[in-house]
Amino acid sequence: MDDAALNDIYMSIGNTFELENMLDECMPIILKYFKLTSFSLYKTNNMHELKLIYSTECMEMDKENFEAMIKRLEHQYNKDVSSLIVEKVKDTYYYLFILKGFEYLLLWKHPNSLDNEAIALLKNISIKLQHAIYGCKIHDTLHEVQNNLEDNTILLNTIIDTVPLSIFWKDVTSTYLGGNKLFLKDAQCKNIDHLRGKNDYQLPWSSKDAQYYRAQHKKVLGTGVAILDYEEPYVDENGMERWASTSLVPLKNTDGKVFGLLGTYYDITLKKESEYKLKVHRDALAYQATHDSLTGLPSRSLFMDRLKHAIYFAKRNESKVAVLFIDIDKFKNINDSYGHPFGDLAIKKVAKRIRNNIRTIDTVARFGGDEFIVLLDNIVEPSVITTILSRIVKSLETSIVIHHASVHISLSIGITLYPDDAKTSDELLINSDMAMYEAKKMGRNNYQYYTTEMMQRYEVRRELELKLHNAIENKEFTLFYQPKFKLGALEDTFIGMEALIRWKDMDKNIYVPPTTFIPIAEETGIIIPLGEWIMEEGMSQIVSWYKQGFEPGTLALNFSMMQLQENDFLQYFQNILKTTGCKPEWIEIEITESQIMKSPETTIKILNSLHEIGIKIAMDDFGTGYSSLSYLKRLPLDILKIDKSFIDNIIEDKKEMDIVQGILALAKNLKLTVIAEGVEKVEQRDILFKNGCQYIQGYYYTEPLSAEDVEKYL
Repeated sequence: MDDAALNDIYMSIGNTFELENMLDECMPIILKYFKLTSFSLYKTNNMHELKLIYSTECMEMDKENFEAMIKRLEHQYNKDVSSLIVEKVKDTYYYLFILKGFEYLLLWKHPNSLDNEAIALLKNISIKLQHAIYGCKIHDTLHEVQNNLEDNTILLNTIIDTVPLSIFWKDVTSTYLGGNKLFLKDAQCKNIDHLRGKNDYQLPWSSKDAQYYRAQHKKVLGTGVAILDYEEPYVDENGMERWASTSLVPLKNTDGKVFGLLGTYYDITLKKESEYKLKVHRDALAYQATHDSLTGLPSRSLFMDRLKHAIYFAKRNESKVAVLFIDIDKFKNINDSYGHPFGDLAIKKVAKRIRNNIRTIDTVARFGGDEFIVLLDNIVEPSVITTILSRIVKSLETSIVIHHASVHISLSIGITLYPDDAKTSDELLINSDMAMYEAKKMGRNNYQYYTTEMMQRYEVRRELELKLHNAIENKEFTLFYQPKFKLGALEDTFIGMEALIRWKDMDKNIYVPPTTFIPIAEETGIIIPLGEWIMEEGMSQIVSWYKQGFEPGTLALNFSMMQLQENDFLQYFQNILKTTGCKPEWIEIEITESQIMKSPETTIKILNSLHEIGIKIAMDDFGTGYSSLSYLKRLPLDILKIDKSFIDNIIEDKKEMDIVQGILALAKNLKLTVIAEGVEKVEQRDILFKNGCQYIQGYYYTEPLSAEDVEKYL
């Protein structure tokens, strides 16, 4: 058959979605080109009951014989032997093709059989015919569904527009797909096309409301969990705050996957106003129980209730809340000098002055005795706190006159902030009380913010920083050395050491942990001169050992990124090698994974330069710094050091062992040496050796040694 004929068949199969028309067009061409006698198209159900769908003639094969042929066909087809059965009955050849979907194409030819090339072409044609039949079915189904859908859509739209709720729906990107008439009115959209494709920031609500709506919608889309009947405030087109009851429901397909969101809401402003009026009425009835009888100020319980509400709204609005704990200085002297009635009047006047110098949204309560607590709500600018504090303090500069007696009263005030200092109302109260006592310690008549812990840390840090500067000048640092070993079946072999800096505080006669002073050294820049001292001391020491005939192996020196990024670092490093006589192959440089990832591109460049002069490079604390494998393969590394945190529990914790095995496998593929840090037990040593770890270091052999002890060890 030529290409033109085959093209005619393919074109006739694919030019219509109506089954009968398609078969009327294609089958005569197929019969003609292949010189076939006739054909029939059968369909079966799951019970293999046959039904003739289409035929070029009324004659049919004997049903019993045809069913037997189909059974043989399916048996062979299931075994992937063939998709074709050929039967000869007298002088007629029957060719049976399976069309997936319980359909069968029966062709017969009289009197001669088809050759192999024709059969191969017919197989390809039957596949295309199968797809075309399936397309016809889909087309018919879609047509029927479309007609039904149009009717249902009209009904659904009528229902949605009739429901007394504002309704909208979105896709997974939080983009609007539609809404009913009530929602379109709120969104100021003429029709659904005007709404479709927009997001909350493109609709008339404020950017603050849009951000809030979007966050809520994203939460439902992300979690797939509905939020029902929650109340939320909003600002209408006239700038008035109103309330709505909202429900958000995720839209899910049959597989349970979220593909959108349906939202409904309705106005409940009248309900909220009624609730508010009722609350005011209840508050009036409960006034005596919730307010101080002397000053008329809210009681402690009412204050705490308002504080909890303030925290709730501050969390939502990303603002702050301040609590002021106020105590009248030396109030006992006033009571003792003038009597308790005089003292009560003084408390009332102080309460009035405090209340007159805070905002209307703020609350002042009497905590008890001569103590007050103030709630500064919705703090957006910290300067508001300072302004109010200044007003309160200034208001007490004028003496209080009672019964012609004049007394000067001062206050000690403690301040704490949400969420900076605490997350709960009780914690805020405790912190402000502590800050108030700090103000008293500072001499009274002042205010102090709650920074006790911060100040303590600052003092410790400041002391350490000063001592660090002096320690370098006074040479209070020394190097200790942690031996490293190569694991062996019979015995382990010493291969080198890691230099570890130690600092002894001469004033306290104790060693300061490196985890305490190294971060301070890095933050203050002291790490630069400290690192230079480590390089000079370490290189001089290993040169000395080699000159004495010892075999100390290689010496690993720890570096920070701040040192490596110094403009003259490479030149300085090479100068120390030269002046000390240290050979590059005696030195390894260790830099932590987290340090590397601070500036990977810069690190790669610097480490390449060091590698070129023969320095081995080790990545320390591997597995703790979230390094990128794309950078890992680009770094000029020789050694990976498995962090001690992974070694500690490898005997008991399978997950830790799995991580270690993963690191070992990664290192093997990258042709890197692995050193396990912090090995302290023989069981750890053995399991590491068993899993292919080459080198270890840790207290299993010895604690870090002084230079003198190293010589004894060697």
